[in-house]
Amino acid sequence: MKSNLLQNIYNPTDLRQLDEAQLPQLAQELRDFIIGIVAVKEGHLGASLGVVELTIALHYVFNTPEDLLIWDVGHQAYGHKILTERREIFHTNRQLGGISGFPKRAESIYDAFGVGHSSTSISAALGMAIASNLKGDFEKQHIAVIGDASIASGMAFEGLNHAGVTDANLLVILNDNAIGIDPSVGALKNYFTAIKEGKNPKQNNMIRSLNFKCSGPIDGNDIFAVVKELKRLHKIKGPKFLHLITTKGKGLQQAEEDQVKYHAPGKFDALTGEIIPKQEAHLPPKYQDVFGLTILDLAKKNEKIVGITPAMPSGSSLKFMMDAFPKRAFDVGIAEQHAVTLAAGMATQGMVVYCNIYSTFLQRAYDQVIHDVALQNLPVIFCLDRAGLVGEDGATHHGVFDLAYLRCIPNMIIHAPLNEIALQNILYTAQLGLDHPIAIRYPRGRGVTKDWENLYLEKYETIEIGKAKLLKNGSKTAILSTGTIGNNVSMALSEIEHPENFAHYDFAFIKPLDEKELHLIFNQFETIITIEDGVVKGGFGSAILEFASTHNYNSKIQFLGIPDVFIEQGSIDDLQQYCGISINSLKIVFSSY
Repeated sequence: MKSNLLQNIYNPTDLRQLDEAQLPQLAQELRDFIIGIVAVKEGHLGASLGVVELTIALHYVFNTPEDLLIWDVGHQAYGHKILTERREIFHTNRQLGGISGFPKRAESIYDAFGVGHSSTSISAALGMAIASNLKGDFEKQHIAVIGDASIASGMAFEGLNHAGVTDANLLVILNDNAIGIDPSVGALKNYFTAIKEGKNPKQNNMIRSLNFKCSGPIDGNDIFAVVKELKRLHKIKGPKFLHLITTKGKGLQQAEEDQVKYHAPGKFDALTGEIIPKQEAHLPPKYQDVFGLTILDLAKKNEKIVGITPAMPSGSSLKFMMDAFPKRAFDVGIAEQHAVTLAAGMATQGMVVYCNIYSTFLQRAYDQVIHDVALQNLPVIFCLDRAGLVGEDGATHHGVFDLAYLRCIPNMIIHAPLNEIALQNILYTAQLGLDHPIAIRYPRGRGVTKDWENLYLEKYETIEIGKAKLLKNGSKTAILSTGTIGNNVSMALSEIEHPENFAHYDFAFIKPLDEKELHLIFNQFETIITIEDGVVKGGFGSAILEFASTHNYNSKIQFLGIPDVFIEQGSIDDLQQYCGISINSLKIVFSSY
């Protein structure tokens, strides 16, 4: 019986003691370990399974952590974490107080660069390589592992363009599996496909034309081939590029066959691969599906409606419209800047453009939002999915900054619906015609209205722009909430001893604020509590404070929201508790008044 190799490997130094002939056995053990943990604890599966051989080979050939290794995005870094002193705590992955689901500098010396958003690896590794040269170290290796979806981003091209005119000791490894979260798209994807199929002549090599020494494509799941090539490249100086072909989900049949679903499948049977179904009958809809189904219905009636998403058709549910109207719904790949300016261009020609970008990813297109949309006052409809706390993905993915970074932009309307009915109504209202761009932010997860699709879809009401709504009368304290966190407020108020003391207002519009209602509130109440699931610095509460200061109101104002720290990973319930905006936390606050 073969001994277990993985249990005796604490770090890459131990790994390098193995005979090369033992590496396939280690690869199988590492795959089994990842599957066993993720099946129970959940997380990103397919990407890490696809790079098991590459992960082992990199740490086997290169002298990590002295040699610097960067994983683009980091979905595929589970094997890396397990081999770098975190095997025994890997079961805490993505949990409160546990290790991050992405590489993180503060967590390990083997995590050379913090990642979570795509396409940063080449620029970061190049910066490290140039720094090594400046310090006189010409032996250190700098490796960036980037996927075929990530390399299509503009930032990756910027890094390649710069690297090609340097003598930096940089190795870019293209992990080509033809898929990101959804299948890769675009002309670059077609180019790589042609290379894999032998349809491109060798002289037609765009990477070589950028002054990289190119090799491949080779089978990235053949560990001996990968080790051999890495050993060869180890001896070559300057910018190098290795094209690997891998299979996302390698080693688990279902993950290979359904790569979209098994990117992050939730709990599943580790032996059979079958996903364990969640009890979802009669549950409220996911907000992303409210968006997707509403846009599909509106697009049937309004031929000017188009949809845009940067690489998230499934996650945003724009896929409903893409399937029905493929010429009017666009996946532009991991290219948020392009998505925003593409939307602006369409808007100049009278199209009604819904640009769906996760809140945390819109940060990557901030200049385009200001310069190309707001400055020209183009009525682009930004739909910001995954706003607020998103849970286990942690600090890189929480959409908590959007209220603050959008509120300061002139011409921008900002709306945070209380529930899925309000979301469908603002989506309907926006396509009737607005004089300004609008950002509609909504969270990951489910709403509050059971059987929404049958009861409310297609039953639209026009929303008055800038209007707040009184949800509950009260006598002493006014609670002002924005967005779906208002449902926590309502639940908390229903469970305290004296709910009659509190009035509750839904300020769905953060900009423009309902100043008429605010004057009434500040004249009636001496104490105001603002509640948001965004950062309190510069967010909704700050807007209320600015109003009070401008009009010389002296009411006491308490701010509740995301504190001025980066929030790590954990369940949404745990993170809301930590931030003081969970139902139980709010009950304690309200009971103190």
